[in-house]
Amino acid sequence: MADLVPVSKLKANPTNPRVLRDEKFLKLKASIQSFPDMLNYRGIVAVTDTDGKLMVLGGNMRLRALQDLGIKEVPVMLADHWTEEQRRRFIIKDNVGFGEWDWEQLANEWDGEQLQEWGLDLPVDFNAETNEGLTDPDEVPEV
Repeated sequence: MADLVPVSKLKANPTNPRVLRDEKFLKLKASIQSFPDMLNYRGIVAVTDTDGKLMVLGGNMRLRALQDLGIKEVPVMLADHWTEEQRRRFIIKDNVGFGEWDWEQLANEWDGEQLQEWGLDLPVDFNAETNEGLTDPDEVPEV
């Protein structure tokens, strides 16, 4: 269960292997601003470090975004009971993208602009790929 913790008590993991470049970082910040309740269901996972601060295992980029946005508290789940191996495993597994997107379903049932606003990188030829085989122009889905 997550407890609300002051952002000032958190610190980024200095060995975090994940980076988020400018455009994606801006999208993350916009996502947090437009849907802050998501943080209640996708909080930060941290452990108590030797200096008493909470070091982030999962959510380093969210922490950076929260700091930039001036948000004062965030839900945090403590994983102090995990072994060092479990902590290292979590850092990687939390950031590994499993599965693939069904681009045709996304094109037919989702708004492409909205998907991009939410942070999904669409392929350059997103419309061309997903509309192959459609012969009637009226059948081409709007994206």
